[in-house]
Amino acid sequence: MAASELYTKFARVWIPDPEEVWKSAELLKDYKPGDKVLLLRLEEGKELEYRLDPKTKELPHLRNPDILVGENDLTALSYLHEPAVLHNLRVRFIDSKLIYTYCGIVLVAINPYEQLPIYGEDIINAYSGQNMGDMDPHIFAVAEEAYKQMARDERNQSIIVSGESGAGKTVSAKYAMRYFATVSGSASEANVEEKVLASNPIMESIGNAKTTRNDNSSRFGKYIEIGFDKRYRIIGANMRTYLLEKSRVVFQAEEERNYHIFYQLCASAKLPEFKMLRLGNANNFHYTKQGGSPVIEGVDDTKEMAHTRQACTLLGISESYQMGIFRILAGILHLGNVAFTSRDSDSCTIPPKHEPLSIFSDLMGVDYEEMCHWLCHRKLATATETYIKPISKLQATNARDALAKHIYAKLFSWIVDHVNQALHSAVKQHSFIGVLDIYGFETFEINSFEQFCINYANEKLQQQFNMHVFKLEQEEYMKEQIPWTLIDFYDNQPCINLIESKLGILDLLDEECKMPKGTDDTWAQKLYNTHLNKCALFEKPRLSNKAFIIQHFADKVEYQCEGFLEKNKDTVFEEQIKVLKSSKFKMLPELFQDDEKAISPTSATSSGRTPLTRTPAKPTKGRPGQTAKEHKKTVGHQFRNSLHLLMETLNATTPHYVRCIKPNDFKFPFTFDEKRAVQQLRACGVLETIRISAAGFPSRWTYQEFFSRYRVLMKQKDVLSDRKQTCKNVLEKLILDKDKYQFGKTKIFFRAGQVAYLEKLRADKLRAACIRIQKTIRGWLLRKKYLRMRKAAITVQRHVRGYQARCYAKFLRRTKAATIIQKYWRMYIVRKRYKIRRSATIVLQSYLRGYLARNRYHKMLREHKAVIIQKWVRGWLARTHYRRSTQAIIYLQCCFRRMMAKRELKKLKIEARSVERYKKLHIGMENKIMQLQRKVDEQNKDYKCLMEKLTNLEGIYTSETEKLRSDLERLQLSEEEAKVATGRVLSLQEEIAKLRKDLEQTQSEKKSIEERADKYKQETEQLVSSLKEENTLLKQEKETLNHLIVEQAKEMTETMEKKLVEETKQLELDLNDERLRYQNLLNEFSRLEERYDDLKEEMTLMVEPSEKKVPLDMSLFLKLQKRVTELEQEKQVMQDELDRKEEQVLRSKAKEEERPQIRGAELEYESLKRQELESENKKLKNELNELRKALSEKSAPEVTAPGAPAYRVLMEQLTSVSEELDVRKEEVLILRSQLVSQKEAIQPKNTMTDSTILLEDVQKMKDKGEIAQAYIGLKETNRLPAMDCHELNEDGELWLVYEGLKQANRLLESQLQSQKRSHENEAEALRGEIQSLKEENNRQQQLLAQNLQLPPEARIEASLQHEITRLTNENLYFEELYADDPKKYQSYRISLYKRMIDLMEQLEKQDKTVRKLKKQLKVFAKKIGELEVGQMENISPGQIIDEPIRPVNIPRKEKDFQGMLEYKKEDEQKLVKNLILELKPRGVAVNLIPGLPAYILFMCVRHADYLNDDQKVRSLLTSTINSIKKVLKKRGDDFETVSFWLSNTCRFLHCLKQYSGEEGFMKHNTSRQNEHCLTNFDLAEYRQVLSDLAIQIYQQLVRVLENILQPMIVSGMLEHETIQGVSGVKPTGLRKRTSSIADEGTYTLDSILRQLNSFHSVLCQHGMDPELIKQVVKQMFYIVGAVTLNNLLLRKDMCSWSKGMQIRYNVSQLEEWLRDKNLMNSGAKETLEPLIQAAQLLQVKKKTDDDAEAICSMCSALTTAQIVKVLNLYTPVNEFEERVSVSFIRTIQMRLRDRKDSPQLLMDAKHIFPVTFPFNPSSLALETIQIPASLGLGFISRV
Repeated sequence: MAASELYTKFARVWIPDPEEVWKSAELLKDYKPGDKVLLLRLEEGKELEYRLDPKTKELPHLRNPDILVGENDLTALSYLHEPAVLHNLRVRFIDSKLIYTYCGIVLVAINPYEQLPIYGEDIINAYSGQNMGDMDPHIFAVAEEAYKQMARDERNQSIIVSGESGAGKTVSAKYAMRYFATVSGSASEANVEEKVLASNPIMESIGNAKTTRNDNSSRFGKYIEIGFDKRYRIIGANMRTYLLEKSRVVFQAEEERNYHIFYQLCASAKLPEFKMLRLGNANNFHYTKQGGSPVIEGVDDTKEMAHTRQACTLLGISESYQMGIFRILAGILHLGNVAFTSRDSDSCTIPPKHEPLSIFSDLMGVDYEEMCHWLCHRKLATATETYIKPISKLQATNARDALAKHIYAKLFSWIVDHVNQALHSAVKQHSFIGVLDIYGFETFEINSFEQFCINYANEKLQQQFNMHVFKLEQEEYMKEQIPWTLIDFYDNQPCINLIESKLGILDLLDEECKMPKGTDDTWAQKLYNTHLNKCALFEKPRLSNKAFIIQHFADKVEYQCEGFLEKNKDTVFEEQIKVLKSSKFKMLPELFQDDEKAISPTSATSSGRTPLTRTPAKPTKGRPGQTAKEHKKTVGHQFRNSLHLLMETLNATTPHYVRCIKPNDFKFPFTFDEKRAVQQLRACGVLETIRISAAGFPSRWTYQEFFSRYRVLMKQKDVLSDRKQTCKNVLEKLILDKDKYQFGKTKIFFRAGQVAYLEKLRADKLRAACIRIQKTIRGWLLRKKYLRMRKAAITVQRHVRGYQARCYAKFLRRTKAATIIQKYWRMYIVRKRYKIRRSATIVLQSYLRGYLARNRYHKMLREHKAVIIQKWVRGWLARTHYRRSTQAIIYLQCCFRRMMAKRELKKLKIEARSVERYKKLHIGMENKIMQLQRKVDEQNKDYKCLMEKLTNLEGIYTSETEKLRSDLERLQLSEEEAKVATGRVLSLQEEIAKLRKDLEQTQSEKKSIEERADKYKQETEQLVSSLKEENTLLKQEKETLNHLIVEQAKEMTETMEKKLVEETKQLELDLNDERLRYQNLLNEFSRLEERYDDLKEEMTLMVEPSEKKVPLDMSLFLKLQKRVTELEQEKQVMQDELDRKEEQVLRSKAKEEERPQIRGAELEYESLKRQELESENKKLKNELNELRKALSEKSAPEVTAPGAPAYRVLMEQLTSVSEELDVRKEEVLILRSQLVSQKEAIQPKNTMTDSTILLEDVQKMKDKGEIAQAYIGLKETNRLPAMDCHELNEDGELWLVYEGLKQANRLLESQLQSQKRSHENEAEALRGEIQSLKEENNRQQQLLAQNLQLPPEARIEASLQHEITRLTNENLYFEELYADDPKKYQSYRISLYKRMIDLMEQLEKQDKTVRKLKKQLKVFAKKIGELEVGQMENISPGQIIDEPIRPVNIPRKEKDFQGMLEYKKEDEQKLVKNLILELKPRGVAVNLIPGLPAYILFMCVRHADYLNDDQKVRSLLTSTINSIKKVLKKRGDDFETVSFWLSNTCRFLHCLKQYSGEEGFMKHNTSRQNEHCLTNFDLAEYRQVLSDLAIQIYQQLVRVLENILQPMIVSGMLEHETIQGVSGVKPTGLRKRTSSIADEGTYTLDSILRQLNSFHSVLCQHGMDPELIKQVVKQMFYIVGAVTLNNLLLRKDMCSWSKGMQIRYNVSQLEEWLRDKNLMNSGAKETLEPLIQAAQLLQVKKKTDDDAEAICSMCSALTTAQIVKVLNLYTPVNEFEERVSVSFIRTIQMRLRDRKDSPQLLMDAKHIFPVTFPFNPSSLALETIQIPASLGLGFISRV
């Protein structure tokens, strides 16, 4: 293909850039051959001229189409080159937040420097069992591929993890091991996985350190072999370590740390157990303070120390050994603080009693003086003698550091050995997967021996990698049978030869180390002489004679020769080692054992890293002389041997490669530095993989995929029925160069760039088609628009012209009207003006005439007024003169009168004072006023009387004047009397005047009081009105408050209702959670049971004599046993809590019905009766004792004579006492007989569940006192002896009684007379009562005779009826008797009620006993009949004749069956075998009634209950449950079997409930079914066991469903195109891994629907409960939705618009299936809601803020992580679709930041909803069930 066809205008290319490495640009004009300059425009809009290289004339790299950007596999890119790889990684890492990318067989992992939620167990489950190419790239996909190939190919695997420090190698290896530990299927049994994972904290603490590039950098390489057994479960592991960086122990660079363990020790120094180590702050030690950064941000060294110790304990390192390790590490820290003092230039010394050395000696258990000596001296040995030589301070310091490094290396090896011993398994290893975590290629400013070894190892690994990649390419070409040529790839064998061949660098280094005077300089000269100018890969720096350069596969590296020999020699003074070997500390000599017994065959280096070979599980013994020889091996030689061993191991396995990339040096999250990334990509071999792929045919398509994608480039005539031939024909036309593609058997192979060219042709074709469609549609739209506009214009014109005509007519009418209006208006104006002028003239005239008339009038008026004024003035003057005279006279009179008035005033004031005092005393008193008023009235009356008398007297006086004149003398005599009378009259007059004044004053006061009263009344009225207003306001406020209260009450009721609904929902959720936990525990328990059975089988196999006995892991056994007990306890707790939750829910929905507690009331009544008897007995004894005491105190022998009255009274009392005692004895005997009968009735039941009845009765008693009284009463009842009256006369008791009564005789005599009369009355009454009792006795005897003639069944009932009749008559009698005394009658009624209750209880008890005895009688009769028949068979005919014939009691034959099945005890195993173990579900489900085995088993249980045989019931139920478990274990993967036994187990459980006799389960029973209830045993405990069994079967059914549906879901719901042509195949060219398992077949949605139909039909055939079917369907749909959504979230190629449409269509088909089966209310549709919303999310618009708001409201069932993941993964299938912008995703995250949801990305596909088994009673009558002969149950018979 010509370049001119590709480098056209608008084509995009990559150009080099010094900052960004590569920049994207766009061609502004077409390229023509010969052009030297390309005109480009950068993405930021800048234009530039790009000059081509005149020598190579290479054009810039073309950029891939946008549709290919972000691919999962770098080799799927059409253009394979460095900028395309870098850009693809950057887009995935920055935009999509994807850290994993495939590059052929390599997984590229970029460290995000952030915790991501992609390593949970749900992700592990999602990748488990998947092919590597089917899911998005992940470390779990690589681990799954290795695990799958190990199981399929039975070949060991290796995962090689490499990369720079800080790139995430250790984390990647850790996640790979976690994956193996999770999917291996043996978690928590032997704790091997935990031990494997627990080795990581230990190795990180002793082998990791903080560097400038990484806070947790591994300073050693390791290769962990994880061993698997034949079932591919982890059984153990083994670890090999390489290149431990020992120099870090004694030296750290700036901002770096020593190994973590040292800082953990210092941080934990205050712990009590660490006091002896005498540690402190890390800054106090030379070996930990050099880096100046003792603390890592965010890391707590104390907690890390606890984790390390916990891991050591888990791996079996005891506390003593742990403390030994910490002693050695603390000793190393103290050794670093040992200081030397120079004596001279060649010798040094240590200060005396040097504290650090003293502490070191104490911790190591060595002699201080000896250690001090050999730190400052060394021993030299020659051929003839040895001598001791002092060493300089520098040499001593170096020797001290060398010793510290050597001790640490030995300790490191010892720990690795113990870790391997802990991970070692006694079971034979079948295969293994190795995980190699080793440094990648390293280059620093100063590179020494360590970097040389690392790069040497990477050269070997790169060679192995190149060979493996080439091999895979070759296999693919050969498999597809296409011609191939040798691909030229980089072979680094010359570089390896330069290092390891004869006279290579390592060989010369070893040779120089053997030379006595060898130095780094002489070694460098030998290198120059040997390789310079002879090997192209070896160079010498220009400015240095102590360095050399090697051209590695990744880059040129300059190594400094200084220190190479010292590090290679491994110089440690032997005398110091001997001192340590002689230590009293036992652990220390173990570190320095001979090399053949050591943990590793390698020895430690003085600096650098310790290469360790594979560590054996058990140390081997070597030859005696081997130690010295091994010790002479150099580090380089040992490392080369270890590397060869590693390469042999890797070559013997199938490798898998993980290349870790460090995106930036500053540990910023999701920040991509292109320069650093390119360096690492070049160094780790990723670009080499790309180059190898690009050299061949990197793009590979199946014929069907090619046809589907490029169908648009074909014409109709080109399409043939043979897809392969069609593709060939089309490609020959499209690509003329046949070397650009090859046709294989199943695929088409394209060279690099061809897919991009085809995509360009396809895009051009689609673009041309789009343009044509757009042209046609736009023309049609414009034509329609023109016609609409023309029609609109005509309409507008018509309306406008009409409007104009109407306007003109209106104008004419307005003009005519205006003329008329003007005429009339002008006339109106003129007339108005005339009228105004006329009226103005008239007004003026009138005003002028009026003015003249008024002037004339005013003149006449003035003249008249002047005359009048003159008249009045003259009169005034005369009057004034007269008035003055008069006033003078009056003034004189006034002065005189004033003087008189003043005098009078003084008198009045005196009187006024007395009146005022009177007022003060009597002010405000109305009664005084009234009194005064009455007094005034009386005085007035007196005055009137006096006046009348006076007038009468005057009349008499005048009439008699003439008479008195005659008698003048007499009158003169009476003159004095008249004067006296006149004085009295005057005094009366004065008093009247005073009274008048008082009256006036009183009236004035009355007026003031009335005024005040009126004022008060007004104020009161105002107050009342104000109060009324306030009252109205208060009423309004009250109404408003009432309204508010009503509203608040409504709101409160609404809120309370909402709260109640929420609490109910919460309770239901809690109940479901508790059910789920309980059922999960059941699942765990069943799994442990299976594991326990497997272990038992394995143990039986191990115990066989032919095989070697393997020791039992007692710790494992005890852990399992402890775990089982814990699970059982937790199960019980969960069961209790579940019951409590269910009770709460039931209590909230309905009130619990009170169930009668007959048994408890009966026992309570009997205890009360016993208490009453005991109290009566005590009373009688007390009375007897008092009588004895009285008789003993005062005794008279004459009173005790037999004939004395006292003696008779005493005898009467004794007889009454004896009668009362007899009555009590009879009651006691009756009670004892009842207790004995109850005991006999209870005794047969106490072996089964009825043994708990008495316990329940005791528990029902309220306190300990009742229990004690019941026990004492029962005890005394049992012990009560039969007393006799004659026993009272023993020991003279009667005499003592007589003596006592003799003294009481005198007291009784007074009462005898009164009692005699009453006695006679009572005697008459008693005689009548005796007569009635005799009659009653006769009647009772007759009834007894009649009852004896009745059958036994009716005898008890008749006697009880007679007793009730008798009591009724007695009640009537006593009513009449106690009619006068209500208290006695009430007490009598209470005792009567108690007695009736007692009789009713006895009646019920006797009924139960009779029924039970009937059943036992039938059984015994049947057994006796069988025995008689057997005896009759053994008797001869002669014997039969001789024996007398005995009457035989023939039982009546039952007319109908009782719904029971009888079988013999020995036939139980046969019953279980035929009915459970060997039963075929298919035949039973098709031919017989559903649940027949359950009915048969229950009928057998009924018969055992009928026989009251608890052993038989227990044995049958236990055998049934165990047999069902065996069947499910044997055929647990068969859906029909599991479904059949789930249905039958539920039916059996329902039968046990339905016929349990509990009222709650008997509501729907018929009367006949109620007769079939169990009578003897309460099987509630077995119901719980069966419920647990049903839960386990349900969970197994769900697992079977999941296993069947799992392979169909992804293919049917996601991959298959249900709507053809909607989703085209994306041009990814994604190659399926050749190692992946081939697809067994393609499933469609119809396959899923057919499988669902099959499941549903099987469930219905087996008669499963409808509610249970709904739960199964809900679980199935949840599995479908969860698996589909999880795969959608982990597959970038499935997140597209067209795939969303496919998913929605598939979901609609599932909903239609639910409608057809009437299962829409099962809750199954709701489980698909997350999948529906994810499909909608793929289809909605994703640009604006409104779209973001709509997405947030729509996706309520998806978590924030899922929404963001879908948006990140959204990939357009065509170029016309747009990607989701990063800003839009950020907007979504901001809007959803407040949503509280789970951070978990994937749904839990293994989640099982808690199952419930609603009670479903059967209407089937048990007696109608027939047993088919096909079941082989002829040995059982119907009863």
